[in-house]
Amino acid sequence: MPARAGCSAGDVAGAVRAVAAVVAEHRVELIQLDRAIGDGDHGENLDRGFKAVVSKLDESTPDTPAGVLKLVATTLISKVGGAAGPLYGTAFLRAATALGDATELGTAEVAEALRAALGGVVARGKAEVGDKTMVDALDPAVRAAEKAAGEQVSVAALLSAAADAAAAGAESTVPLVARKGRASYLGERSAGHLDPGARSTMLLLRSFADSAGAS
Repeated sequence: MPARAGCSAGDVAGAVRAVAAVVAEHRVELIQLDRAIGDGDHGENLDRGFKAVVSKLDESTPDTPAGVLKLVATTLISKVGGAAGPLYGTAFLRAATALGDATELGTAEVAEALRAALGGVVARGKAEVGDKTMVDALDPAVRAAEKAAGEQVSVAALLSAAADAAAAGAESTVPLVARKGRASYLGERSAGHLDPGARSTMLLLRSFADSAGAS
């Protein structure tokens, strides 16, 4: 998503392609994080899902930002196992719904899409801040994005603020005892580990921010 005022479907598709590359780069890291407190499949599942997304984009790119996000959502839901597929798929689907038929996105629309994505994750996973999940990264990211949107900054600056907040939120999961998901089965032993979903959330947001800044 570029720094200029309007983000087109092509811009969003380009940002999604960049996300796929970042997920591939961090696949092993995410596997290792998940192996410590989960099934160990988070990195592999996300990488497979976003490779499938890129293949779909190669076939045809939708003509609206919402269309691109809906393609991401439906592909992840159908291709990604574990918790990541339903959670990320729901996040992208809710974001797409929030954007409607808009052909270009500004800061207000991006912040609204992020808020909708968070709502989808919370509804699907029944998690809240402090449960040691991706919500710990996404919730502060949304709040930072909404604050930035009110300050009339660029889309790139908004996404950078969101990524910074997500990074801090992800780090905050390290001392937490998991209360949701597979990690919750470990009880106190889940403390001391970074939540893989929070980490991947930060990686996605940082990639979107980098794509915006490069445009």
